Amino acid sequence: MHMPTPPKQPGTHPSCMKVNEILSRMGDKWTIMAITMLSEQPRRFNELKRLIGGISQQMLTRTLKALERDGMLTRKVYPTVPPQVEYALTDLGRSLSVPLLQLGMWVLDHLDEIEAHREMHDRGAQ
Repeated sequence: MHMPTPPKQPGTHPSCMKVNEILSRMGDKWTIMAITMLSEQPRRFNELKRLIGGISQQMLTRTLKALERDGMLTRKVYPTVPPQVEYALTDLGRSLSVPLLQLGMWVLDHLDEIEAHREMHDRGAQ
């Protein structure tokens, strides 16, 4: 059986590069927050903007478009004036929300410990 030659530089294999690109997007704080807010129920654009807080309209639009392109959410436009747009997770997006919510819970469970370590580290660095 012929084994493919590994790339000379780690992380440059085409499949690794694709994984890195997807992980980079899925690890983005705005993506995580959007998926978290949508994991509970479908939401309209302005509601998402309020819930996420601190995100610009442009960044939310960009984040939602990228998630729609990746098949993580659907975008439904209602024929109102002005048009109302609602976003909902797809099955793929819901499957991503599970580990993201678990990661968030892990952070909450360990937040005090992490902050104590940061304090000790920062005191030692001074």
